[in-house]
Amino acid sequence: MNDITLRRARPEDAERLAHIGVATFIDSYVYDIEGDAIIAHCTRQHSREVYARYLADPACSVWLAEYAATRAPIGYAVNCSPDLPIPLQPGDVELKRIYVLSRFHGTGAGQRLMEAAIEDARQRGAPRLLLGTYEDNHRAIAFYRKAGFALAGTRQFQVGDKIYDDIVLAKPL
Repeated sequence: MNDITLRRARPEDAERLAHIGVATFIDSYVYDIEGDAIIAHCTRQHSREVYARYLADPACSVWLAEYAATRAPIGYAVNCSPDLPIPLQPGDVELKRIYVLSRFHGTGAGQRLMEAAIEDARQRGAPRLLLGTYEDNHRAIAFYRKAGFALAGTRQFQVGDKIYDDIVLAKPL
C-alpha cells in the first residue's frame, strides 16, 4: 500500500512507539483485560523509556509503520534476543512485538512489518524467529501461521492479577 511507509525507528521515535504501543495493546485486548489492569500494564510496558531501551539495545531492531500523508504512527515491530520459556537454539531471535492499528489491518502494513522482522532475523543468521501471543488472539495466530510459524511451546503472561495462557510460535529460517 503506497500510503503506508515503513522505516527503521530512531532514538527520537521512542515517544511515537510508546503511543502506538498503548493504542494497539488496548485495541487488541479491550475485551480480555480489566480496565485498571490494562492501563497499569500499558504504563509499565509501553512507556517511552521501554521503547528507548529497545532502540538503544544493539540486539534489538525496531521498525515503525506510518501513514504517509501525516507521518502518524500506525504500527511497529521489535526483534530482540529471546526471552521465552522454551528450549532455545543458539542465535534464535524473538519478534517481541508486532502491532498495527486495527483500522489498518488488511492494508499490507502488518505483512511489511513481518517481512522486515524475518529478513532481519535471516541477516543475523538466526535459525528461527520466535514469538509469543495470547492463545485466544485468533486473528494474530492466523496471520502468524500464514507467515510460516508453528507451535513451539507455551507460556503464561500476567496482567494485573490475572494469568493468561500464551502460545509460543517458531518460524524456521
